[in-house]
Amino acid sequence: MGICDRIRPLVLLLAGLIGASGVALAAAATHMGGALLGPASAMCLAHAPAMLALYAGHKLIRPATGAGLLMGIGTVLFAGDLALKQFYGTSLFPMAAPTGGVLMMIGWLVAALGAFVPLKAS
Repeated sequence: MGICDRIRPLVLLLAGLIGASGVALAAAATHMGGALLGPASAMCLAHAPAMLALYAGHKLIRPATGAGLLMGIGTVLFAGDLALKQFYGTSLFPMAAPTGGVLMMIGWLVAALGAFVPLKAS
């Protein structure tokens, strides 16, 4: 069992937690207001299904686990930073949201590279 096989369940766990967070952030944005909660929710609700697809398609997309982890970590940083700023007026750390955004973009690019990475021979 390789490292990707051991890490792969983390993609599913993160996808579920990020999806649930997206729904909660959308509800908070609707009921409490807050300009930062809508974008945080949107990123969660956009990336959770993508991560689920990468989890499910790991046999067809060779770099799926890495792409899913990058998207997940990026989404947690991005949405977490925005939510923390909205609720507490502070940041996770300087440049947390932009760092998360870059990680999400790299995750998408890694997924796209899957088109050029041959599948393992069975």
